[in-house]
Order: sequence, then structure tokens, then C-alpha cells
Amino acid sequence: MRCAWLVLLRSDAFFTRVKRRVNTWSAVGAAFNVQHRRVDYLQKNVGLFGVQELSSPTGFQVAQRKALREAEFLVHRACTHPPGAVTVETFDQLSDSLCKVADLADFVKVAHPNAAFREAAERTCVDIGTEVEKLNTNVDLCQSLKNLLENEAVLGTLDPETRRVAELFMFDFEISGIHLDESKRKKAVALNVKLLDLCYEFLNDSQVPNAIEKQCLPEHIRHCFSIDGNRVQIGGLHAESPNELVREAAYKIFLYPNASLLRCLDELLACRHELATLVGYESFAHRSLKGTMAKTPETVMKFLTLLTEKLSDMTSTDFKMMREMKKKTHSANHQVMPWDHAYLSGAIRTEKFNVDSSIYSPYFSLGACMEGLNHLFTQLLGVSFQTEEPKMGEVWSEDIRKLAVVHETEGLLGYIYCDFFRRPDKPHQDCHFTIRGGRLRKDGDYQLPVVVLMLSLPPPSTVTPSLLTPAMVENLFHEMGHAMHSMLGRTRYQHVTGTRCSTDFAEVPSVLMEYFASDYRVVRQFARHYQTGEPLPESLVSRLCESKKVCSAADTQLQIFYAALDQVYHGKPQYRTTTDILREMQERFYGLPYVPDTAWQLRFSHLVGYGAKYYSYLMSRAVASMVWRQCFLQDPFNRVMGERYRREMLAHGGSKEPMLMVQGMLQKTPTIEDFVDALVVDIANFKTQN
Repeated sequence: MRCAWLVLLRSDAFFTRVKRRVNTWSAVGAAFNVQHRRVDYLQKNVGLFGVQELSSPTGFQVAQRKALREAEFLVHRACTHPPGAVTVETFDQLSDSLCKVADLADFVKVAHPNAAFREAAERTCVDIGTEVEKLNTNVDLCQSLKNLLENEAVLGTLDPETRRVAELFMFDFEISGIHLDESKRKKAVALNVKLLDLCYEFLNDSQVPNAIEKQCLPEHIRHCFSIDGNRVQIGGLHAESPNELVREAAYKIFLYPNASLLRCLDELLACRHELATLVGYESFAHRSLKGTMAKTPETVMKFLTLLTEKLSDMTSTDFKMMREMKKKTHSANHQVMPWDHAYLSGAIRTEKFNVDSSIYSPYFSLGACMEGLNHLFTQLLGVSFQTEEPKMGEVWSEDIRKLAVVHETEGLLGYIYCDFFRRPDKPHQDCHFTIRGGRLRKDGDYQLPVVVLMLSLPPPSTVTPSLLTPAMVENLFHEMGHAMHSMLGRTRYQHVTGTRCSTDFAEVPSVLMEYFASDYRVVRQFARHYQTGEPLPESLVSRLCESKKVCSAADTQLQIFYAALDQVYHGKPQYRTTTDILREMQERFYGLPYVPDTAWQLRFSHLVGYGAKYYSYLMSRAVASMVWRQCFLQDPFNRVMGERYRREMLAHGGSKEPMLMVQGMLQKTPTIEDFVDALVVDIANFKTQN
């Protein structure tokens, strides 16, 4: 990190303030705790992520044409080569050639600060997506795969991973209607096209603020919202506002039904159901859940219903605490309403524990947190981070950090680009993007995975490093769980690399990391005051962990409600309005009353991306809880368990049935009841302590 130290030395004020701690920083800590160097613009532009074509926006068209030419060649090879393992290898190479362009473009279109790059990437996403739709309905291509899967003699020669990948490719064909006659196949294509438009419309319109005439709101709360002439624009729920009237007004206005958006949602759900039944499924939920841990909608609803029953008493206790807190606010209405949930639980948390983020942040410099992750992964998995200086044009912003992930015996595993800091027009979201998946190439070399982690952290200044709140630390650990899944998922095929697995399993590694982030034995390894070097007191960590559990039963119940609503919407047609369904599900699974003339479902944008899979986070948390308690609670640095974790869960990506991976890790086959009990235990332990 030569350049990082040069930047540090140039800042005399910063050096004077933290010089006692500088000498203890590793290269990783230093890279994240100082302002980054300026790029040398005299260097040769190597293109985004080292892709030479992408030194300018026009390069997307070049990369796209190259990928499409390669795809044409590979389609011909797949259709003419005798069935065998080479068939699956060719399909995976075809997928890889398109994904390497599409996945990169998918990231650039949302993250690049240059509008020309974003627009070029958007066009490439559309064009590659169109090509994929054509391939998914290519009868000859499908037949080549079918010839393999129907040839028992050849099929018997395939290893389990190759056979599973072949079946996953066939599933992609089937859900596109490839097995239908020509007229129905055309209908399936038309429905898919229509769905793309409906999803785009719903996502866009679900974010649009609602407006109301200024005089309709009491004058003393108008300043809390955006005012445009004589109208007040309300673009969110203002759920944390201490003013009850502000919360109520925001809830009722922001969630007021929009007739065109209601029609859009109806059409979207109907279109999904029609497509699912056309290709042979009972409902869209049945189609969506194939290959997941849950497998069927019936299993999901059993999970949600049983969890509701077991949390019932604790949820009631939480709502009772909220009512008591609401009385203290001198509210005329002591009934807890949906707009009160977030604020009242926060107020209870403050009263009981008085957790102030500003007390914690000085101990959580970003560099210290990255050192902590580095130490944890070294102890647990034999994996460490090494900083690398990006070349000219390789990154999209000067504040990007590049990490090489290196195993102590296996060498370089892949690269993580850390886009951690806030900047104008950057999306405020914490997420993981796969840029290039890992795969075994024909020459025997392994194609190294490349990922981006995007966070929204405060950048370092000349006088202070980037200081994180506890919530930011948890998010950092969470997203790094995804990244390590990508790095350690050493699959033969990129189609199933890393996080390319079932949604209800994909969140397990990231949620598990949250348990490590809350364990003082882990935290004390890195949480030190950035000025004094003083370690974070254990009492503060304990208080923080306890505060997170305040009203956790009620919070979980809210997530159960969302998941149940998602299941019913994507189940068999109900022949009633989505609002009527919402009202019933809210009464059955939440506990707070439905508010007339509101349509919360129109702001539920996850219906698009998580269709019938919103339950996944709850199920992943249950699995992560079981893994933590059984394997890491006694010793979070247990190398034997770390190796088992990699071998049984991380290494396979989506190349193995998710439940088999869980079974291998836990060395038993868990039931739905086990999943429910794991979540309940997490909450009940807190209740008995307080």
C-alpha cells in the first residue's frame, strides 16, 4: 500500500492525531482508513474491471457483439456435438459468455457516475436479455440437452454436479415453455415480454410520491414534507418521526390507493399465474419454489403459520410494551397502529438501553472492521485479503478499493471491488454484485470470480477515518458473507457459482456473518478507538446485542405477514382484490389493524424481485441460527468447523441441493419445526434475560 501511506504522510494534521495507531494498521486497514490517491491519468486505460473494450461507453457494444458471436458458435457446437459431458460444458460456456457482459452491465447501469456509461450498460442489458429469451425458446438447443438427459447410458457417466447443472439448464427451458406446441410457446414468449413491462411499471410507480393539497394538512406539520407550490409531496412513511400526526398522515397519504397501479399489480399477478400454468405448474409460487429448500408453497405456509403460533405470546408482549410506551407519549389514542410500530419499538429500545451510535462509531473505523474481517477469515478459513492498486480505467470511481482474496495454500481465489463510500447519485443500497462467476476452463485453469460490494458509508476525511455505526458494521459483515460465498464457491460451472443458488439458501452465509459481528470474542479483535487505541468495552457490546432484540417478536411477525402476503398473491387466484387479501393477511399474521383506504401492497416492491420467495430471509435466518449455535457458538474461530462450513456449504454454490448442504453442515436433516424452533430460541433467550 505504498500510495496509501504517501497520502497519509501528506496529511500532517491527520498523522499527528492518529500516529499512535498508524503503526499498528495492516495494509488492509490503512487502505480503508485514509483518503485514496488520485489516479495517474497518464497510465493506459485498461477498461472497467480490466475489460479492455470498456475503456469508453461505446465499448459495451463491442463487448456485446463479441459475446453474441461466441454465443452463436457455441449454440452450433451444442446442437451438433454428440450428447455427453461436453454438452453441459458448452451450455455453461454459452451462459458464461453472455453473463460476463450482462452481469457487468447490470452493475454499471446502476452504479457508474457517468450517465453515458449507465445508458450504454442499460442498452446492453436489454439486448443480452433479448438474446437469452431467444435461446430459452430455441428448440434445437433444448433438444440437444434433452438428448443427453434421456440417454441413460450417457447420463450414468456424468458426475452429480454435471448432471444437476444439466437439469437446471433444462428447468430454464421448461419455464420458458419450450416443451409446448408452437402456438403455446409463442404465447409464453408474449407473456414473458408483457411481464417485463409490468414489472418495470410496478417498480417505477411504486416509488412515486403521493401528493395532497397543502390545506388538507395541519399547518404545523407541513414543514416535515416536501412542498411543491400548493401541494405536499409525501414519498415515504416517516416511520421514525416522533410526531404521531406526521406518521399517521404519511402512512395514510403515501399508501392511498392508486387505481392504475392497482390494475398493474392485478395484471402482473394474473400474467405470472397464466405463464406458470401454461408451462405446467399449479401456480407461480409452485414454479418459483422448485429447487429451493422449502420446495412447495404448502411448506412455506406451514413454516409461517407455525412460527406465528409459537411467537404468539411474545408478540402480544411486544405490542403490550408498545401500548405502554404510547401512553407515555400522551397520545389521545393508546391503540398501537401500523404507523407506530417502528417508532415505538425504537423508543422502547432507547428507554431500556440508550444505545447511541455516536458512542460506538469511534471504535468502528472502517479500516479496523476490515482488519477484523481479515483476521476472522484467516482464523476460520485460511483466507486473507491483500490490497491491490487499481489501474487506470479499471474502476468507476477514485474511492474504490480492490482486494485480492488469497488462500494460504491454494493461492489467489478471486477479487472483491469495494464500492463503500457515499457519493452523489450513487444508489443508497447495500448489495453484492457478481461481475464474473468462477468456472473451470477447458485449459484446466480456474476462471477467478470477481464481485462488487456496494455500501453507503461516510468517506474518510483528512482528519478522521470512515467511522461506522453498529448497523453499518452489521451490514458490512452481511455483505462480506455474500462475497466470501462467491470466492469460496469453487464450482466447475459458472451457472451455479457462489450465490447462484436457491434464494432461501443464498442468504444463509450473509446472515451467519451477523452472528459473528455481534459476538464480543470477534468484536474485541478489531474494535478499538481510532484515536486512543482503547478497546470497545464488553458491556457496550452486550447492551447493543440486547437492544437489537427489543420487540423482535413483533418485528419478526411483521416479516411473516409480508411473506404470507407474497405467498397468497402468487398462489392460486383468489378472485378478490389485492387489498381484500391484504386486509385478511394482516389480521391473521400481523396483529395491528388494517387502515381503511390504504394499499400497502402497492409499495411492496419486493413482489417483483422476490415473487413467492420473500419468506427466504426468515428461513435463511433459521438455518444460520442453527449453524451458529451448533458449530460456532462455543468457539467462533474454530478452524475445524470453518473447514466444514466451506466444504459442506460454501464450496457448492448451487451445484448441490440446498437441503443436502444444510444436512452436511448440521450432520442431521432439519425439519420445518427445527427451523421454527431456531428462530423462536433466538427471541426467547432475550425474553428470559429481561
